[in-house]
Amino acid sequence: MKPCKAPPRRGRAFKKLMRQSKLFTKTTKNISKDEVSINAQLLIRAGFVDKLMAGVYTFLPLGLRVMKKIENIIREEMNEIGGVEMFMPTLQPKENWEKTGRWNTMDDLYKVKDSSGKEMALGPTHEEVIVPLAKKFVQSYKDLPFAAYQFQNKFRMELRAKSGILRGREFLMKDLYSFHLNEKDLDEYYKKATNAYFKIFERVGLKEKTYLTFASGGSFSKYSHEFQTTTEAGEDIIYICQKCKLAINKEIKAEVPECPECKGTDFKEEKAIEVGNIFKLMTRYSSPFDLTVKDDKGENITIIMGCYGLGLSRLMGTIVEVWHDEKGIVWPESVAPFAVHLLKIKSQKSNLKIDEISDEIYSTLIKKGVEVLFDDREASAGEKFADSDLIGIPYRVIISEKSLEKGGVEIKKRNETESQIVKIEDLAKMF
Repeated sequence: MKPCKAPPRRGRAFKKLMRQSKLFTKTTKNISKDEVSINAQLLIRAGFVDKLMAGVYTFLPLGLRVMKKIENIIREEMNEIGGVEMFMPTLQPKENWEKTGRWNTMDDLYKVKDSSGKEMALGPTHEEVIVPLAKKFVQSYKDLPFAAYQFQNKFRMELRAKSGILRGREFLMKDLYSFHLNEKDLDEYYKKATNAYFKIFERVGLKEKTYLTFASGGSFSKYSHEFQTTTEAGEDIIYICQKCKLAINKEIKAEVPECPECKGTDFKEEKAIEVGNIFKLMTRYSSPFDLTVKDDKGENITIIMGCYGLGLSRLMGTIVEVWHDEKGIVWPESVAPFAVHLLKIKSQKSNLKIDEISDEIYSTLIKKGVEVLFDDREASAGEKFADSDLIGIPYRVIISEKSLEKGGVEIKKRNETESQIVKIEDLAKMF
């Protein structure tokens, strides 16, 4: 069994949080029959999310911890390619959307009006905010290129909200926008962003099933690119080129008899979930706002753009769809809410100091910086084992009369069937 590398989390408040008896949320067996998707069923049953209404979810303490793990991975990779983090408003003025022509053409745009009659949009995306913002600060070709990103709630009027957190009306998204003087520079950054996305998918445990996919580019380019993760839960159909392993979305396959990259014609059809997308926006949004600079010859140049989206909640749901078994979720270590699930198992006949030993082990692991969820509840062993499987934390450590009689504690990985007995003094060395 390989050691687990857990990021340090220390502090008195955190120590209290890690006791399962202190979590106000609980696991449940009863969920709505409307929840047909695996991610919704497991995340609700395990106490990671709560459904407020169709397409709208509360991320509970365990779910928020997973979301923050995903967010930090994305942040690190966006910073690595020169992205600068910011935070833009959700409420956006109607005038900006009229300027780009999308106020009356975007079907899923939520429109709100205040008591004064002023109309605004609940942002489904942020081109209408970041372009006029860039216009205030970009005054010379020397200010280019640059890239800025955010993590922000998005709102889309999804009338068919389904598939759990894969398709929501309100959802968390990372969107990055890049600004360039010429297409050559955009192309170079586009490649960097593509590589960064694959690093993200590798770190969250999805790289082996995720494909760069050609999709329709709409009005501003021949192709856009999606990142599609293959799973039976997928709502999209993609065709994977067996020669170069790039894919084509079914929506444009009829127009593309061969792979645009390698000209191959042998494809494999798969169901997939779109977990990210990137676009070369060119001047689609910079032109309406007259976002221009003078180049080194003194000529006005309209700035060209790229955008790079990645839904965090959608990514979390996809991870669950890929990493689960008949007992529950099997979180990859990088995004798991905790590294270790510590279970205290007491019997009525037990005369060993289970409480004292459990608390000591718990404190030792915390002092080392290991993220531990301590199941200190007064519950049966069967209930604790079932909950542990459902929640899906990578390592389970069991302290019981049986394990102590064998010389220590029992440790098992969530995705393995065999366990082993480890001496108490050696336990902390494993993490």
